[in-house]
Amino acid sequence: MYSRREFFKAGAAGIAGMALAGQALYGKSVAGANDKITLALIGCGGRGLGCIINCCKTNENVVIKTVCDVNRTKLAKAREQVEKTFGYRPGTTEDMRSIFDDKDVDAVWIATPEHWHMPAAIHACRAGKDVYVEKNLSVNIFESRMLVETAAKYNRIVQAGLQNRSASQGFSAREYIKSGKLGKIVTVKTYFMLGGGRFTEAPEAPVPSWLDWDKWLGPAPYRPFSPSIVSEHGRGGWQSYWAYSGGLLDDEASHTLDFTRMVLGDPPHPKSVYSWGGNHVFGGTGETPEFQSVVYEFDDYLITADGGGSFKYMQKAPGDIRNDAARFPNWRNYSARVEIYGTEGLMYLGRHGGGWQVIGMDDKIVAEDGAVFPDNAHQKNFIDCLRSRKKPNGDIEECHRSATLVNMGNIALRVGNKHLLFDGKTEKFSGNKQANELAQGTYRKGYEL
Repeated sequence: MYSRREFFKAGAAGIAGMALAGQALYGKSVAGANDKITLALIGCGGRGLGCIINCCKTNENVVIKTVCDVNRTKLAKAREQVEKTFGYRPGTTEDMRSIFDDKDVDAVWIATPEHWHMPAAIHACRAGKDVYVEKNLSVNIFESRMLVETAAKYNRIVQAGLQNRSASQGFSAREYIKSGKLGKIVTVKTYFMLGGGRFTEAPEAPVPSWLDWDKWLGPAPYRPFSPSIVSEHGRGGWQSYWAYSGGLLDDEASHTLDFTRMVLGDPPHPKSVYSWGGNHVFGGTGETPEFQSVVYEFDDYLITADGGGSFKYMQKAPGDIRNDAARFPNWRNYSARVEIYGTEGLMYLGRHGGGWQVIGMDDKIVAEDGAVFPDNAHQKNFIDCLRSRKKPNGDIEECHRSATLVNMGNIALRVGNKHLLFDGKTEKFSGNKQANELAQGTYRKGYEL
């Protein structure tokens, strides 16, 4: 095995070289609906473990060979849960490189904190693996663009965990807008309004025995351990730190912004961005804001994103609505709604189930389409594409553009609540060195991309 210092150096020079030298081996497709597909999981939290288990239940002849996590408690739980569910015991590892080196693994499921998404996905592609990687894809613009290029170079299938790309109401909403029935799009408003509270970092503490703290940090700058960041059993508070996440804009708005782009026909990058926010509600010590407003300038309309963890009366759609295509949310207090204002009507769009409705004159519903939570459809699409080698619904190219919206909004906030011009061709900001440095990102020595 490699030392920590050698990890990314080996990835670029060794694993990538291995993929080039053995393209016939790693360029294989999984042909035929009956051929077994072998998966490995990197990141054994509740979302990652639940999704990969459901994927194996939903699709035929798909198995989990290995689970990987640097949290030893979650790693052991994942092994036990897979064995309990399927009757076989997967291998375990705290080092994802052993998965990349395993020729039996066809695809890697990545559900780590965000700062590990792109490094893990890029090296998986270089090792000849297809990839399912959870949102938000990246913590800067450079690294998700690098994944786009790496996936193309090594002919890899990469599905982003933006499940609404496989949602039936997304396709029907897109067709409705394309038909012209909503009229000309004037402006679009998206929301990510959730309940929350004050975040205060706990004092530094010794690294617990259940965690490899150095590997958890990976490409992020080294700092002492705090129990506020990583939890043995739960999610932890890492989303309050820029080094590991982009806050709620990253966690929640990534879904609504991507879904909005999809139903609008996937417009290219915006021309500019303005962002405002901060810890003005509870006065917490988290780096990511308690509330944030972002404005994106496109050619013919604006898209806004407003939200944070400050609204206990706003709610996501409950499970009974998410799984019933005949029911719709109460749009007024629906925390994750999209409002698309056309000259002929207003479309309310719900993510993760919830469907869409168009309101016309006199508050009349003139069109609607219900839907259910799209996890199963998205996971089926991923496995189908591993076998057919067709482009998946959540293909990395468009999902990179959606991730760029999140990163643009956070960069504009971090450079001082600025209005920034953006060149979509070069994916760089005009006249702001600090913004471009944040767009490029930094990586700890030994983990450079």
